[in-house]
Amino acid sequence: MLPAVVQFCQTALVLLEVPQGSALGPQIFYIYVDHQQAMAERVSLSSMLAKSQNELPAKRMKDSYLEVHLPLGSEPQLREKYLTYHNTVRIKIFMDLTVISPLLSSSVLISYSHTYNSELKRSPLSIVTALVDKIDMRQHVIYPDCDIKFTGHVTWVGKSSIEAKIHMSQYRDGAYASVLDATFVMVARDPGNKRAAFVNPLTPEGPEEERLLQEGEANKSRRVELSTASLLKVAPTQEERTVVHGLFLNTLDTNTVSFRSRILPPNSVWMEDAKLKGLEICHPQERNIFNRIFGGFLMRKAYELGWANACSYGGCRPSLVAVDDILFQKPVEIGSLLMLSSQVCYTQGTYVQVRVHSEVFDPLTRQHNTTNIFHFTFTSDRDVPNIMPKTYGESMLYLDGKRHFDQTVAIQMPSSKCFRVVENNE
Repeated sequence: MLPAVVQFCQTALVLLEVPQGSALGPQIFYIYVDHQQAMAERVSLSSMLAKSQNELPAKRMKDSYLEVHLPLGSEPQLREKYLTYHNTVRIKIFMDLTVISPLLSSSVLISYSHTYNSELKRSPLSIVTALVDKIDMRQHVIYPDCDIKFTGHVTWVGKSSIEAKIHMSQYRDGAYASVLDATFVMVARDPGNKRAAFVNPLTPEGPEEERLLQEGEANKSRRVELSTASLLKVAPTQEERTVVHGLFLNTLDTNTVSFRSRILPPNSVWMEDAKLKGLEICHPQERNIFNRIFGGFLMRKAYELGWANACSYGGCRPSLVAVDDILFQKPVEIGSLLMLSSQVCYTQGTYVQVRVHSEVFDPLTRQHNTTNIFHFTFTSDRDVPNIMPKTYGESMLYLDGKRHFDQTVAIQMPSSKCFRVVENNE
């Protein structure tokens, strides 16, 4: 049985009129009395924080092992909560970071279990999601009437960061079959969520745990390498420049001698015509314990917009293949105007790579601030049109999408060909 490391309280809401000059104008707003009290109490826990990682005892991977069951098969009344209007399992099962969401909530519980100290009544740590490193679909189908099981544990730690891997499987034909694997990077903060805090070191036991620890270290190095090689910082490689020039030549009008005369090749779509945008007003019910918007809410909204764009682009319902490299750059405050912009940035055969850019807009200062960038790989039932960039900026988006797609291919191919959700009558 896992220790009780997370406490939740009922929210006491007080209505107050916002004064003139605020971003929301003279409207009704919410003051979270319990949040202020809870944060004041948590700040008093700062004295319990370790001054260095050496003060903390090493933990084993099995100390953080967690197993969660979602009984869709044995408890039919739960199905409605997790089904789409197509009577299929909603992707929200692992895209919504609420206390009832099994996947992302489990990564938080796993991290708290790793740092659990039986001598303390309350944990002084505030653990937040820093990065969704990867979510890879392993199974062709997700059935709406079969039990689902989530298992996971810590696989790597730094001084204040924790990597947690979670495996999702589904019970069918007398056994559990793998559905997806997910990797999250969590960060430990002080009680006020102001600065980093130390976490317990990790001691592997046996060759398999040694492999997982080395894999976690490799993941860290890969993330640093990808950040360093970002197209926002350095020029494309020679191979990538050749790809971009080839795309340019394919769109030149051979009847004219002009760099500006461009034509669209057959079975192709200009990148500027493959966009879909949305706006969300961030309401209080989506807040976390720090009085900000849940990262899982942002993920779900980005996924739904990206899915809709892929659906519109391919002309049929796409299926998710992978979620890649979601970095939570800035928190989103309650009441923010959240602007989402999705772009089909790379295609290959039946596959569609979609990038979703998330930003908040301040109507008073007229400033836009990026909060997240999401990368989704979808597959369709048939080949999709080729996406064609026209400007240099769009060419960089194309190359960035290709990089993410190639990374997904390297992990999943050729064992996986397509991924879809089976309807109840199949």
